[in-house]
Amino acid sequence: MKTRRACLGSIAGMAALFFPPAGRAEAWPSKPVKIIVPFGAGGNTDIVARIIAQPLSDVFGQQFVIDNRPGAAGALGADAVARAPADGYTLLMASLPQLAIVPAMSKTPYDPIRDFAPISNVGTNPFVLTVRGNPPISTVAEFIAYARQQPNKLTYVATGVGSLNHLTMALFLHRAGFQMIPVMYKGGPVGLTDLIGGHVDAYFASLSHVAPHATNAALRFLAITSEQRAPQLPAVPTFAEAGFPGFSSVLWTGLLAPTGTPKEIVQRIAAETSRLVKDPSVRERLAGNGIDPLGNTPAEFAAMIAADVAFWAEAVKVTGVQER
Repeated sequence: MKTRRACLGSIAGMAALFFPPAGRAEAWPSKPVKIIVPFGAGGNTDIVARIIAQPLSDVFGQQFVIDNRPGAAGALGADAVARAPADGYTLLMASLPQLAIVPAMSKTPYDPIRDFAPISNVGTNPFVLTVRGNPPISTVAEFIAYARQQPNKLTYVATGVGSLNHLTMALFLHRAGFQMIPVMYKGGPVGLTDLIGGHVDAYFASLSHVAPHATNAALRFLAITSEQRAPQLPAVPTFAEAGFPGFSSVLWTGLLAPTGTPKEIVQRIAAETSRLVKDPSVRERLAGNGIDPLGNTPAEFAAMIAADVAFWAEAVKVTGVQER
C-alpha cells in the first residue's frame, strides 16, 4: 500500500510540473505583446508607442510590437482591443479622443469606462493657440479684439469634426464670445503649412507639432492650454495667465488593456512604464516630441479618464459640435 501511495504521489508531483492547476496563469509574458495604435505611423500616438515599446521589450524579455489600426478617428483600433482576449498580450496605446470624445459624438461598439483596464498615462501634450504672423498680434486679448472686428470672417484649422483641437477652439470661441469658420484638414501638417502660408488665421496646434517652428516669423504663439508654461516655449503664457482661468485642454497618450486583464499584469506594466518615463533617455525622447512624461498609476489614470469622459461629453453639448 505504501509503495502504491508513493508511486501515486510521484505521478501527482510530475503532473503538477507539466499541468499547472486550473486558474494559475502561465508566466507572463511568454510571447510577444501587441500594442495596437489606432492611427497610422508617424503621428503623436504612434511616436509615443514606439518610444515606450522598446524599453518595455528590454525589461520583459519579449517584443512589444506596434500594430497600427487607423480608422474612424481611432475607434476601430480601440474596438479591436476591447474585443481582444484579456490575457495581457493585446494592449491599446490610446489618446484622449478615443475614450472621451468619439463616444460622446457617436455610438461606438465599446464603452470607454466599462471595456478597458487603464494601465498608465505615458505623457501629455498641450495645445498652443497659434495665429499667422500678419497682422502682428501678440496676445490673446489682441486676437479677440481683431476677430470681433471681422465677425464670421476669420478661419481656423480643424483636423476633423470633433477632433480635440476642433473642440478646443469651439470651447475657446464659446467662452470668448465670437465666431470663426472651421476649415477641415485630414491632418495637422497640411493645416500648419496653410497657417504659415497665411491661408488660414489660427490653429490650436499640439505643442509637439509647433515647437520646432518657434523662430518662424510667420507664426505667433499666443497661449498654451496646460496649467503650467511649457519648457519648450517658456515665453508663451498659459490661458489662465492670458485671462481665461480654468481653460485647459491637454492631449494625453496612455496604455490600456481589455477589461478583465489580470491585475498583476496591469500593475507590472504600469510599474515599469512609470519607472521608464523617469529614465533620462526616455524622458528626453518624449520631451523632444513635445510630450510631458507622466507615468501614473492605474487608479490615477482611471480617474483621469472618468473626468475627461464627463468633461468632453458636456463640451460636445455646449459647443454644439456634432458629426456630419
